[in-house]
Amino acid sequence: MPQSRLHLGAEAEVTAGTWFGLPAVMKQRRARGWRHPDLDERLGRQRMLAEARILLRLHRSGLPVPALLDADVDEDRLVLEQVDGRPLIDVLRDASVVDVEPFLHAVGQAVRHLHAQAVTHGDLSTNNIMIRDNGGVVLIDFGLASIEYDLERYGIDLHVLDEVLGASHPDREGAMAALEAGYLDSEHAGEVESPGGTVPSAADVLARLSQVRSRVRYHG
Repeated sequence: MPQSRLHLGAEAEVTAGTWFGLPAVMKQRRARGWRHPDLDERLGRQRMLAEARILLRLHRSGLPVPALLDADVDEDRLVLEQVDGRPLIDVLRDASVVDVEPFLHAVGQAVRHLHAQAVTHGDLSTNNIMIRDNGGVVLIDFGLASIEYDLERYGIDLHVLDEVLGASHPDREGAMAALEAGYLDSEHAGEVESPGGTVPSAADVLARLSQVRSRVRYHG
């Protein structure tokens, strides 16, 4: 399966290759040496299973996410579809792409669809959002994702993106505004009834985002 390393993080090593002839990505969990081995294994396994379940939940909802090809609990390994396209960070840094508003609007729609499934991503950076050649959006890397109903967690999810756009792409004026417009426009995308609680409305999440921004500025 592995052919080339894509990323070496604190939690996992990500490599590209093929899986039964299909382009694929493998996430291999890395042991955390500072934790007791039994605790590390239990937490790692729980996180891997949570990521797999969330991917299946989102795939069934119709949200474009990498398809889960294999989950090996004993080997602490997930195998996922390799997504064509390029990361949003590359699109935003490409001077030849003059109008990025359609991409950011589509990202906002995808994030609202994600939230409508009661899922927060946990690491919504421009590295974890892929733009396909046709302009479609695919969210990737759900290692920190979780099922949530707390309004604050949704606001923080968007605030991560807000901070990344402001810090890494300051030349793209109005980027977050375009993303928020897409988020609002997709209020009904992928809504589901969930026994765990009520998913906050798009308007309520954006209002909480504004509060989070205010707190950060005050304390900063």
